[in-house]
Amino acid sequence: MKKKISIVSSAHNEADNIELLCEQVKEVMSGWAEQYDYEHIILDNASTDETLSKLRKIAAKDKHVKVIVNARNFGHIRSPYYGMMQGKGNAVIYMASDLQDPPELISEFIKKWQEGYPVVLAQKVCSKESKLFFCVRKFYYWLLNLVNDSGAELVPNCTGFGLFDKEVIEQMRRLEDPYPYVRGLVCELGYAKALVPFAQPKRKRGFTKNNFYTLYDNAMIGFTNHSKVPLRLAALGGFVLSAISFLLGCIYLVLKLLFWDHFPMGTAPILLAVLFFTSVQLLFLGILGEYIGAILTQILKRPLVIEKERINFDK
Repeated sequence: MKKKISIVSSAHNEADNIELLCEQVKEVMSGWAEQYDYEHIILDNASTDETLSKLRKIAAKDKHVKVIVNARNFGHIRSPYYGMMQGKGNAVIYMASDLQDPPELISEFIKKWQEGYPVVLAQKVCSKESKLFFCVRKFYYWLLNLVNDSGAELVPNCTGFGLFDKEVIEQMRRLEDPYPYVRGLVCELGYAKALVPFAQPKRKRGFTKNNFYTLYDNAMIGFTNHSKVPLRLAALGGFVLSAISFLLGCIYLVLKLLFWDHFPMGTAPILLAVLFFTSVQLLFLGILGEYIGAILTQILKRPLVIEKERINFDK
């Protein structure tokens, strides 16, 4: 019996890309037909355009395409991860549905997997997206590795696009993480990794679903999952600022006593000091809040996705 490759994509309002995505995946996998069977699992994340109707037509013609219709939009983290957990193949490949993850890299992933690597990650060496965004992301990965105290070095410029052996997927299932940071999780597990460099193409159709919130969300998950350094910096900063405040207070008191008439107390320094320390307190509360929020997410144990419908899973 031939081994199976599970290819997983999550889509939200990708009507302009979904047909071409399926065609390109089918074309790539046709080259491996003698060695592997495959399934292409696509999660429709409550699309409001023609994505679902197009998926129904594609699935009616191609038994390899399997569709999971989500009850609502479960977001950019939970839906893709849930799809990966549904893959029953000997390896699972995740790729975005916007064609910025080139389907032709699937062959490179399989070759590396055949060499014995249980994890194969696509690594962006350059991108035709905004240079500012690319630089910001590069800085983020550098900063995250700088403060990372989990013991696992995170691979920069990897978004989760890659191949994961069924053993790796099974380990992820056992963790039952309700809000996982996949690109960090695979590094945390410690499996041997192969990197496939690629130049990310510019999105040609449709609009990106990434915005400030989704990027910030990913960034904060990375920090809270892999580092306690921000908390310790907040605590250390609090001690340092308290000591400086006490020292300045003592100096000001001495100067006031020695030069009572020539050292008036102005309101501007007081206001500036109050604003500064209030801002610092809000920053520290924000850092603390992110960690508390991450703990709350783990405790609530909400399901990753609630399904509305499955298509082609009985074939």
